[in-house]
Amino acid sequence: MADQKNPPEPPKSDGVVLSDEQKRRRRARSIAIASVLGFLVLLFYVVTIVKLGPNVLNRPL
Repeated sequence: MADQKNPPEPPKSDGVVLSDEQKRRRRARSIAIASVLGFLVLLFYVVTIVKLGPNVLNRPL
């Protein structure tokens, strides 16, 4: 039962090693996804403001 407290560690491995080309493509893909996500956030914000109308700032609190 004492062995239960300290389970054996898994063997160390380097895992997947990406080439420079794969790293470059991953970064480009990440930037593209972030750009699209930012555009969608901005689009939703603008559509929300447009749907609320011009008097949204003059409403009673």
